[in-house]
Amino acid sequence: MFVFSALLFFFVSFMPAFAADEGPVGDWLVAKRIAVIRIVNCGGDIWGVVAWEKYPNLDKNNSDPAKRSRPTLGMPVLLGMKPNKPNEWRGEIYNSRDGHTYDAGITLSNPNVLHVEGCALGILCGGEDWSRVAQGTTGEPTGASSTETPQNICARLLGSGSPHESGLK
Repeated sequence: MFVFSALLFFFVSFMPAFAADEGPVGDWLVAKRIAVIRIVNCGGDIWGVVAWEKYPNLDKNNSDPAKRSRPTLGMPVLLGMKPNKPNEWRGEIYNSRDGHTYDAGITLSNPNVLHVEGCALGILCGGEDWSRVAQGTTGEPTGASSTETPQNICARLLGSGSPHESGLK
């Protein structure tokens, strides 16, 4: 019995630092390995912001000229995702490459893979898989990073009314 208990303690101690009920909350490396998106739960809605980027950039393609000089680091990209089905959330995604916001969904395929899909006009869809990264690491040695806490992210995103009112996209 002691050996079993010791083995169980060993395996539990070295399991990844996330719980199954966390859903998508955590840091995710995008498919091209050029950014990490930090996903947080703000009052039941899922939000994602750029927490690390290999090449620091500006939101130069934003449809609002006043926002074209804002850094992409810290910028929200997953917007107000709400639970839809088990392991699935629906909301919007902001694409800084073209400056547009799209209807989107995220699906937790397994604890370490998040499928992200955005659609234009409800029929033209594209997606990719993101990989969970260990807390506090990006897997890349260079680039800009943010250590912003989930509480600070939620306060920044939702602190002054709705995200649309506070000009996040």
